[in-house]
Amino acid sequence: MDKNICRLVNRYVKKFDTRNPFEIAERLGIEYQIGDLGSSWGCYIYLKKHRCIFINENLSDDDMIQVMAHELGHALLHRTQNCYFIRNKTFLPESRIEKEANLFAANLLIPDDVLYEAREQEYTINQVARLTKCSDLLVSLRLIDESLV
Repeated sequence: MDKNICRLVNRYVKKFDTRNPFEIAERLGIEYQIGDLGSSWGCYIYLKKHRCIFINENLSDDDMIQVMAHELGHALLHRTQNCYFIRNKTFLPESRIEKEANLFAANLLIPDDVLYEAREQEYTINQVARLTKCSDLLVSLRLIDESLV
């Protein structure tokens, strides 16, 4: 588990009393726009000392939140790098910055108490995904990340 990512998530959740990535971005002064991005789900751009996130308007509400959490991870972890959330590339294990952004999103969107309940009730990954409205991949990352503690 990358404890720095977990600490960062916990700091912002506590500071702003929310797990909503849109609210956190607003409170941090990170600009975001929702529009037609074609086949890209989202992207983070650092331009002239401004952090900007773009989210594809054609996503479901649940996907928008996940993509925003992922891109917020880039804005906070990879401030000066331009990053693009591409559906088929994001979960490639060899991409360190994508894995970090996904871990940020998983920690932000899936609280510890949900994981504890899932273990007690012996929920499957799919059941946790439905409960949290997150993808199976984010849930898997969060469970793997948590098991390394």
